[in-house]
Amino acid sequence: MGMAVKIVAYALASVILLRGLPALSQSASTSQQLQTHARQAQEFLRTNQPDLAITEYKAILKLDPNNLDARSGLGTLLYFRGDYAKAVVELRAVVKSQPALWKMVTLLGMCERRVGHVADARADLEKAFPQLTEEKLRVQTGMELVEIYYASRDLDKAADIVSILRRLKPEDAAILFTAHRIYSEQADEAKLGIAMLAPKSAWMHQLLAQEMLAQGNNEAAIAHYREALKVDDRLPGLHFELGELLRSSSVPAEKEQAEQEYLAALSQSPLDEKSECRLGRIALARSDLKSAYAHYSRALELQPDDPEANLGVGKILLSMNQPQKAQPLMEKAVRLDPSDAVAHYRLGSLYRQMGRPDDARREIAEFQRLKEMKERLKDLYKELRLQSKAESLDADLPH
Repeated sequence: MGMAVKIVAYALASVILLRGLPALSQSASTSQQLQTHARQAQEFLRTNQPDLAITEYKAILKLDPNNLDARSGLGTLLYFRGDYAKAVVELRAVVKSQPALWKMVTLLGMCERRVGHVADARADLEKAFPQLTEEKLRVQTGMELVEIYYASRDLDKAADIVSILRRLKPEDAAILFTAHRIYSEQADEAKLGIAMLAPKSAWMHQLLAQEMLAQGNNEAAIAHYREALKVDDRLPGLHFELGELLRSSSVPAEKEQAEQEYLAALSQSPLDEKSECRLGRIALARSDLKSAYAHYSRALELQPDDPEANLGVGKILLSMNQPQKAQPLMEKAVRLDPSDAVAHYRLGSLYRQMGRPDDARREIAEFQRLKEMKERLKDLYKELRLQSKAESLDADLPH
C-alpha cells in the first residue's frame, strides 16, 4: 500500500490545479470548508491513509459537485484501490470537462479496460499515449495498448508500440519478453502465409533451411539451401547464408565450397561487403595476405563503419609489421562493436607489441569477460535448442 500511495500522491501532485480560488458565489463558510477538506486530503495522502483521503474528496464534491480537483483525486485513488467501476465515473467527468488532461485520460483508459470496456479503453489510451512525456507512465500505457492489440490479434500495431518501448527502455526484461512474443507470432504468421501461398518456392526452402539450422540440423539446412538455389539462384541472401553454413561445417569438402558461395553472392551483389569480409577471412586463413588485404580493403571501402572490415585490415597490417597503421583501425573496430571479444583480444595484442602494458591488460581483461559471457550464452542457446547460435559464438574465438 505504501508504494501505491506514493504513486497516487505523485499523480495527484502533477495534476493541473483546475479551479484555483473558490468561486465568488460560494459563501465564505463553504469556501473555508472546501479548503479544510482539501488540506486534510493532502495530509492523509502524505501519511499513507488513502481511504481517509477518499472521504475528504467525497466531502468536497458534496459541497461543490463541479470541483474537478477533487474528482481527479477521487478517481485516481479509486483506481489505485482497484475500484475501477467507480473510478470510471469520476474520471470520465474530469475528461469530459478537460479532454487534454492526458494523465487522467490514461487512468480512465486503464480503468475502462479493467471493467471490460475495451473499445473505450483502446480509444482513450491511443489518444493519450503520444502525449505522455513521463517515461514510467508512457511505458505502462504502451504495455496496456500492446495487451489490447495482442488480444484482438492486431500484431502490427502491437509491434509498433513495442518498438517505441524498446527505445525507451532497451534493457527492460518485461518489454523484451513482450517483443519476443509479438515478433515470434508475426514470424509464425508469415511462415504460415508462405507455406500456404508458395509451398514449393525458394523462399519456403530458405525458411526451412533457417529452421533446420536453428535446430542444429546442418545437413538438412544445406539440403534446403541447395533446393532453394535450384528454384531461384538469384534470391538475395541465399548464397551468403549457404556460404556461412558451409564455412562452419566440419566436413573439409563443404568448407572449401563456402568460398564459391561468397563469390556467387558478390557476383549477384557487388556491394556486398559481408561477402568481401568472408573472402578476406578465407584468404587470411591460407596465408594469402595479398588477396585477404584486397577483400578486406574493398569491404572497408564499401562500408567504412563495418567493424569486421576494420579489424580485418588491421590484422593484416599488424602481420605486415605496421602496428601504427593497424592501431586506429583496430580501435575503431572496438568502438563500433564493443561486444566483439576477438577485437578486444587483437587490440590487446597490438598494445602489448607497442609497449603499452596497461592498455593491453585492459583489453585482454575485457576479452576474458566477453568470452565468459559468451560461454554462458552458449549454454543458454543450447537449452533453447538454438544450436546454430551456440556454434556461432565459437567462431574464430581465441582460446
